[in-house]
Amino acid sequence: MIKEFLEYNFLQNALISAILASIVCGIIGTIIIEKRLVMMSGGIAHTSFGGIGLGYLLGIEPIIGGLLFAILAALGITSINKKTRTNSDALIGMFWAVGMALGIIFIALTPGYPPDLTSYLFGDILAVSKIGIKLMIVLDLIIGFIIVSLYNYWKAFLFDEEFLKVLGIKVTLLEYLLFILIALAIVVLIKVVGIILVIALLTIPPSVAKFYTYDFKKLMILATLLGIVFCILGLIISYQFNIPSGATIIIVSAIVYLLGSLFKGGNLVK
Repeated sequence: MIKEFLEYNFLQNALISAILASIVCGIIGTIIIEKRLVMMSGGIAHTSFGGIGLGYLLGIEPIIGGLLFAILAALGITSINKKTRTNSDALIGMFWAVGMALGIIFIALTPGYPPDLTSYLFGDILAVSKIGIKLMIVLDLIIGFIIVSLYNYWKAFLFDEEFLKVLGIKVTLLEYLLFILIALAIVVLIKVVGIILVIALLTIPPSVAKFYTYDFKKLMILATLLGIVFCILGLIISYQFNIPSGATIIIVSAIVYLLGSLFKGGNLVK
């Protein structure tokens, strides 16, 4: 397998994308778990499908359309929820369904043969292109810079919002920014595991990491390392047995989570 990694560009691209995706899992996934934003993230991910369909219809890179829709969904759900006090789960479900419906309609309107959407729905890490990797690098850098530069504010936002309010920090702005970062993270992961499975990869590595530590910074680092292990193991297994890579990565992650929940012996990282 090492020889193949050295010889084939598509495997090298897959390895790089696995690492980039894992960085996002470690950083944003930890925040999603701590802030209990799993449903919100799922809504954003599925709404992005509308943008992918629009990308095909307009003849532009579909993932760019997905990025636009993901950001609009993140801002739209938050804004409407604050102004109308609508039940957030109902609102997320509406965006979820409308995004998928729009994607189907846009693809149906696209001239010619309908495109193969398997890699967007279920992921295909072996099909990540050079352009895809460049986009992932840019988004990783943006996410990493914003989280690191505002690290103390994020920590307070997650665990003590009242303290931020006392300091005069606008919590709403942090909330909007966080949802935009979630949208960026989802776009990074779409080509790796797909829209359907993206939430699992965002949440399983941080959940496994919490078996061993509750320290916020260590959680992010450990979740990132676990994400790399899960992605590479899934990549190797899927390549060897010629099975879908996205699904394999999730199955590997879930098995490790189940084993960890059964055999954890207390926190190992204090």
